[in-house]
Amino acid sequence: MHPKKNFLHTTLIFFLIAFAISNCSNAEISADDTEQLALLVETAIEATQNTEKQPAAASTTPANSPINPLTGLPVSDPSRLQRKPVFVKVSNYPDIGRPHAGLSSADLVFEYYIGSGQNRFMAVFYGQDATQIGPVRSGRRVDAEIVPMYNGILGYGSADADTDAVIVSTLGNYAISHLEGPCPAFCGEDTHSATGVFANSAAISEYVDMQGWENNAPDLPGMLFQKNPPDKMVPAEKLTILYNYYNRGEWRYDEVSGKYLRWIEDIEDFGTEDETIQMIPLVDRNTGEQLAFSNIILIKAEHEELAPTAHEIKVRDNNSGRPAFLFRDGTMAAGGWATPNDSDPIQFTFSDGSFLPLKPGNTWIVMMGINATFEEVEPGSWESFFFLP
Repeated sequence: MHPKKNFLHTTLIFFLIAFAISNCSNAEISADDTEQLALLVETAIEATQNTEKQPAAASTTPANSPINPLTGLPVSDPSRLQRKPVFVKVSNYPDIGRPHAGLSSADLVFEYYIGSGQNRFMAVFYGQDATQIGPVRSGRRVDAEIVPMYNGILGYGSADADTDAVIVSTLGNYAISHLEGPCPAFCGEDTHSATGVFANSAAISEYVDMQGWENNAPDLPGMLFQKNPPDKMVPAEKLTILYNYYNRGEWRYDEVSGKYLRWIEDIEDFGTEDETIQMIPLVDRNTGEQLAFSNIILIKAEHEELAPTAHEIKVRDNNSGRPAFLFRDGTMAAGGWATPNDSDPIQFTFSDGSFLPLKPGNTWIVMMGINATFEEVEPGSWESFFFLP
């Protein structure tokens, strides 16, 4: 028995003895009193022993669960890691499609420029799923570069003919548009309606299984996770991302959760003298809770404009590395990102080549232009403004 429990056990017994004696008339203990006292002591001993035998509360994550290579965390359902990651394109504009659905369940989210001052998200579901993800929108050329690095499946809302040809020629069967995947994989018809189509990541994976296509666990090396931040960090409680004056996102560090919370612009009376812009919490419509991510990584990548809404974002063949900035635990570290192997995930490193240690949890990756600004505008507050070359 633990010493503290033993002390409590003994104290309780002596208390019962003292209580029993104090209730005996004339301080004399009869045979009946003795029998009653013995019963009380026996009951107390049995009660404390039964308390010690109570099992601990069961964990929802089984012991020795496999670790998700995209989050560094154990998974509650190991079978989810025995499949390909599912990527789903999510609209950010028009803003009537907000709040988005399913982003809080993603292991990774990629954010990138799509032209006309707008951005789009691509969420990655591997360690867990979401039954409603969206609004689903069209694919971009960069999807054909990122998805194969994670041996994934792309769920998207079709694309223009030239872009779709690039995506399908690269991903083959694993490029699944809303026109191909039946409900519940994709529910809805019009991806150009901001509330038209929503996806289900588990159903997309099941659709691949039903077609008889290979859907086994991929090898996903290259991401290092570490509980404590490295020494090479500077204060970073806030990160602001701007694609133009009206398109802005903020990540603010929350000490209680240990994560960065997402804020987004809310414009009233647009184009009038009374126009106002304020930042509001960006929530997941599935949960009603504000998006919270353990890691925010800003990377600079070369962009080439092919048309106002068509761009090449060069992710593959980045062997020499380009700038990257990791935000975690209210701090920031400068480093680099590289793709030494086009079939492996993006690698994040310090300048000396050692891996940038991410905090175990979900990660949001912002892909800015190579000429984007990045500066500390106030102590602990960082800002990046997108610019094309």
